[in-house]
Amino acid sequence: MLTLPPTPRLRAAFAAGVAITLAIGLTACSSEPESGSSAAPGEAAPAAEAGGPLDLSDVCPATVVLQQDWQPEAEHGAMYALVGDDYTVDTEMKTVTGTLVAQGVDTGVDVEVRPGGPNVNFQPVPALMYLDTDILLGAVNTDAAIVAAADQPTVAVTSQMTWSPQILMWDPESHDGAETIEEATSDGSVVVTSGDVIPALLESQGMIDQSQIDLSYEGTPQRFVSDPSILQQGFATAEPYIYENEIAEWGKPVSFQLLSEIGYSIYPEPLAVRADVVEEQADCLEKLVPIMQQSQLDYLSDPADTNDLIIDLVEQYDTGWTYSTGVAEYSVQQQIDLGIVQNDPASGVFGQFDPERMQSILDDFAPFLIESGSLSQADADAIDAESLYTNEFIDTSISMD
Repeated sequence: MLTLPPTPRLRAAFAAGVAITLAIGLTACSSEPESGSSAAPGEAAPAAEAGGPLDLSDVCPATVVLQQDWQPEAEHGAMYALVGDDYTVDTEMKTVTGTLVAQGVDTGVDVEVRPGGPNVNFQPVPALMYLDTDILLGAVNTDAAIVAAADQPTVAVTSQMTWSPQILMWDPESHDGAETIEEATSDGSVVVTSGDVIPALLESQGMIDQSQIDLSYEGTPQRFVSDPSILQQGFATAEPYIYENEIAEWGKPVSFQLLSEIGYSIYPEPLAVRADVVEEQADCLEKLVPIMQQSQLDYLSDPADTNDLIIDLVEQYDTGWTYSTGVAEYSVQQQIDLGIVQNDPASGVFGQFDPERMQSILDDFAPFLIESGSLSQADADAIDAESLYTNEFIDTSISMD
C-alpha cells in the first residue's frame, strides 16, 4: 500500500470555474483577528508621498480585500507581497491582514488576502465577489469569467501570469521518451478532474479520442505512481518538483508540456472587479492596478520574504494543504524560465490584455463550456469579449526587463 503525502492539485477544476457550482452561503470574514491570530514583528514602512501614485488613502477602501482562487502559493506572490510586516493571521477565517506596502512604502491603507478552494467551500471567485462586496479584486480565470458573465459579471483589470502554468505530465520511460503531449497521448489515457475542458481541447485537435478520457483525478499522486502509463494534469510550477523531490515512491523526473502551447490560451487568474464597480472604484483602480503590475515583477525579482509569508500562512491555516520552500522557489523560477510571466506579446506592456486574444478565448472556449454544461448557448451569444476586461487602468510604462 502506498503511503504518499497529499499533493495539492484539485485546483485545476476549481480554477477553471466549470466543475464546481456549489450554492453554499458565505460568512464574511471579520475585520478583527480572532483567537489564534498572530502578528509578525517588523519596522513600519515609511509613508507614501501624500497624493502621490502610491498613496491610496483618499481613493481606496480602508482595507483593500483581495480574493485568491486557491490556497497560498507562489503563483499568488503579487498579492502576498503587498502584506506588510505588521500582518495578523486569522486562523479561523483563514485570512492575513496588514499594512498595504508597495515598493517599500506604506500606501495608507490595509490589505487583506483571502485564500480560495476548500477555505471557501470551493465557491468560484465571481460568486464570492457578489456574496461579499468587500472583496475589491479577485483572481478570475478567463473561462470562469465567461461562465459567470450572465449572473456574476466581472471585468479583468490586469493579468499577473501571462500564460497558464497548467500542464499534462507523463512518465518518459513509459512513453518511449515522448517530448510532447501529442506524442505521449498516442498510447495513454488522460486523467483529469471531472468537468475540466482539457479533454475537449485535446479531442478538438485530434490528439485523443473518447476512450482515452479519464475524469477520475482527485489531486493525489497514487494513480500516477501506480500506473505510469497515464497522462495526468498538473502545474509546471509545482508537480515536476514535487514528484521528483517530495514523493519518495516516485523520486524521478516527469516529462510535461504546457497546455498553453497547444491552445489553452486563457489568462490564468487575472485580477478582476465586479462589473458594477468599475466606474465607482475608478480612482482607486487608477493607482492600485499599476501597484499590482509592479508587485508581480518585484516579487519575482526578490521572492524570499513573500515565500516565507506564504509558508507561514500554510502552516498557520493548517488545512491539510502542504507547501514547501522548495516548491515556492521552484515555482518562481518556472514562472520566469517558461515565460509563464512575461510582457503582453502584442504590446510589450506587462499585465495588459490583448484584445485579439480575448476574442479568440471567447470564440474557442465557449463551445467547450457549452458542451460541458457550464454555459448555455444563449448566455454565450450574449457575451461581448470587450466586457470581460479593460486596459483603462494599465500603466503602459511597466514592463519586464
